Amino acid sequence: MDDRYGSDVLAAGWRDRGKKPVPDVAAEIDLVVEVASDGFCGAVTRVQGGNVELEDRVGRKRLFPLGGGFLIDGGAVRLTPPAATQQSAKRTASGSFAVADQRARIALPSRILVEGRHDAELVEKVWGADLRVEGVVVEYLQGVDLLDELLAEEPPSADRRYGVLVDHLVRGSKESRIADAVARGPHGRHVKIVGHPFVDVWQCVTPRALGIRAWPEIPRGIDWKTGICRAFGWPHETQADTARAWQHILSKVHSYRDLEPALLGRVEELIDFVTAPAS
Repeated sequence: MDDRYGSDVLAAGWRDRGKKPVPDVAAEIDLVVEVASDGFCGAVTRVQGGNVELEDRVGRKRLFPLGGGFLIDGGAVRLTPPAATQQSAKRTASGSFAVADQRARIALPSRILVEGRHDAELVEKVWGADLRVEGVVVEYLQGVDLLDELLAEEPPSADRRYGVLVDHLVRGSKESRIADAVARGPHGRHVKIVGHPFVDVWQCVTPRALGIRAWPEIPRGIDWKTGICRAFGWPHETQADTARAWQHILSKVHSYRDLEPALLGRVEELIDFVTAPAS
């Protein structure tokens, strides 16, 4: 007869006999888990000092001790620190897997063009590692008004495409009229113009990254960047003041998570366009 209690009632482990073991899972960056005790669900953003930080879909971050008490797809797991070899397989700021020991490629003839220095610096901070691997150079135009002049001087072709990122690309804007004219013109096939709806690239940084509820509304007739600096109580009298304000904003950007989706998708679209094989 089967004795479900075993031959020794005092044997160690009798309480756990028959229980399903809880698997150990390394707390990798971007792993999505649920906290069993309160239902908080988020992606792993860092592991430090025996704790794991989770960020939910609206950007709230919380710290929890590693170990038991987590769920993945409804099943209990025990989170453990990632192995050293796993930690080295990091992601770039854009969310792509970093390519180890990869030298920058020789620059492609194709280019990504942005309107100004601040746009270029933001793209470099988040997508710079990816662009160097692909061999894509970002140049700035000093304004989309100069795009026609550049296209006339250095015409695009199947082997030399231009991806253009512009601010305030909304229906009826000056930027949208220029984009439509280029698309209908002789260079339209080899130029892709996309943009975000914000007045300036500064607004592509999420309010959450800056620790504010929302970007201030600036009345028409006031220089937008000057108005922003005033609203935040920052110096705003000179161009150097504006530059320092931007550097402060840029310092709050650590990855794609700190940028608005309206910008993320457009930059990825341009990278795909300028790196696609010539046809």
